[in-house]
Amino acid sequence: MRLPPSRGTARPAGREVSRTGRWRSWLAPEPIRATVGLTCAMKTNSLLLSSLAGLAAISTVLAVDATAKPDQRTEVTFSHPEKYADVRDSYTESERGRDAILAQLDSYIVQKAQAYVPEGQKLLLSVTDVDLAGDFEPWRGPQGTDVRVVRDVYPPKVDLEFKLVGPDLKVLKEGKRQLRDLAFMSRLSISNNDSLHYEKALIDDWLQNEFKRVKTN
Repeated sequence: MRLPPSRGTARPAGREVSRTGRWRSWLAPEPIRATVGLTCAMKTNSLLLSSLAGLAAISTVLAVDATAKPDQRTEVTFSHPEKYADVRDSYTESERGRDAILAQLDSYIVQKAQAYVPEGQKLLLSVTDVDLAGDFEPWRGPQGTDVRVVRDVYPPKVDLEFKLVGPDLKVLKEGKRQLRDLAFMSRLSISNNDSLHYEKALIDDWLQNEFKRVKTN
């Protein structure tokens, strides 16, 4: 969660609760046990047939989805994300929180790069470091561990390496870039509803400056 210092609020931690059911069984008389065993066998066979039918239906749906998936012209990888400068959703870093943030960036890059990569070409992108805008200030009190304070001294940073390849896998363009915006807080067109809007703005600027937008008919 990212908020300015004057409007900081704490984000309660989530909890997962699981319940375990208990089964009881009684020993039935001999004449009844055979009937019960037959009934259980019939139910088991029925459940197996239903499960197989369900798996077949799921496979069909997945096959349809795979064929209907649009042409993805960008592949994003995150190189050693555990070493990134700051990809935290709270003061205490967690792998789950880091993966969730990087998944958002992955989806955004793939979506936005589609407009800059011509058909038949592919953009191979490796993100080598990320430093989210803002930081946590635990000395402010209990809320300081869950509220990301955004200041000019905490600018967003994204380091990446890329290759643009053609249909024959020939490299058309490649390079290393360090994306920075020291005046990030002066942007007036950014949506404050997105917790990653500063980092996404870096990606937008890089794509616009690095590539030409694909012409559409």
